[in-house]
Amino acid sequence: MPLPAPYAPHGPYAAYGPAGPPPAPRPLARRLLAPLGTLAGVAAAFAYVGTVDPNEPGHYPVCPLLRFAGLYCPGCGGLRSAHAFVHGDLAAALGANALAVLGYGIFAVVMALWLVRAVRGLPMRLAVAPAWWWGIGAVLTAFTLVRNLPFGAALAP
Repeated sequence: MPLPAPYAPHGPYAAYGPAGPPPAPRPLARRLLAPLGTLAGVAAAFAYVGTVDPNEPGHYPVCPLLRFAGLYCPGCGGLRSAHAFVHGDLAAALGANALAVLGYGIFAVVMALWLVRAVRGLPMRLAVAPAWWWGIGAVLTAFTLVRNLPFGAALAP
C-alpha cells in the first residue's frame, strides 16, 4: 500500500529514505592513517629493540615476576626474542620466547588484513568471542606453567 501524498518521500534524496544518501567515502590517505601509524609505531619499537641489545644488562627493566618470585612470565624473553627476530635469527627468537614469535605472525596477518580493508574502504572490526579469550588465557597459563617446570626448560629464555 503506497503512502499518502503528504507522507511519500520526495525531493532529490527520496530514493535513499529518511537518512539521506550514504556518506562519501574518505580519501585513501585518511583511511590508511591508522593502520600505517600503528605499523610505524611497531616498526619503531622493533628498530629500537634491534639496536639496543636486551642481552646486555642495564638497558631494560627486569621482569618483576622474575625478580621477586624467580618465575618466568609469558612475556619473559620477549625483548630478546624481538632482538633476534630483527636480526633474522629465527632459532634464537624461538628459543627466547616461542609464544612471542607466534604473536609476531598473528600481528602481521592482522596488519595485512587491516591494510587491505582500509584500501578497499571497509571498516576493520575484530570481534573476539569470550571463548577465544578464555582459550588465549589457557594457552598463556599453560605456557607459563610448562616453562617454569623442569621438563619445560626448553621453553625458558
